[in-house]
Amino acid sequence: MLDFFIQKDKELLIFLNNLGSEQWDPFWLLITKQLYWTPLFLLILYLIFKSFGFKKGGFVILSIVLLITFSDQFINIIKDFFGRLRPNNDPSINYLLRNLINPQSFSFTSGHATTSTFFSVFIILLLKNHYKYICFLLLFPLIFGYSRVYLGVHYPLDIFAGYILGASLSVLYFKLFSVAFKKLFI
Repeated sequence: MLDFFIQKDKELLIFLNNLGSEQWDPFWLLITKQLYWTPLFLLILYLIFKSFGFKKGGFVILSIVLLITFSDQFINIIKDFFGRLRPNNDPSINYLLRNLINPQSFSFTSGHATTSTFFSVFIILLLKNHYKYICFLLLFPLIFGYSRVYLGVHYPLDIFAGYILGASLSVLYFKLFSVAFKKLFI
């Protein structure tokens, strides 16, 4: 049964990856780099300090730094445990893909999808009572995750699992954050 899902995952990756074209490659190469999302991060930073002030906002930022650090390290443990080759390194399919970058680490689960979802859901939970349209922040992990499939460096299931893991971790982390926040500031 697992082999069936892995095969379908490979087929879906090949299909989605081959929808790409040279004219769109620069766009997706730009999208996949965290640095180019800086304006979004600066907007979120502004919204946090506007909503919580300097002292509470500083605690929120520290919490986000811990969130990202934890997510990054946790994903490395998961990747090393499963040891799934990235599609660009998998000799059974890499010749069928449009490979634009060649990372060498393992594939399951996607760090981009996990951390961006973890971050986005946490920010949504944090700011949902302050900003009506904050849920649009979910576009960030969706676009960010798809860029990894487009570039041929993650399977769709790696991305999907990253979304699920990131959302789950975010809900748990937000509960812990809320307890700490109340003890410190209320």
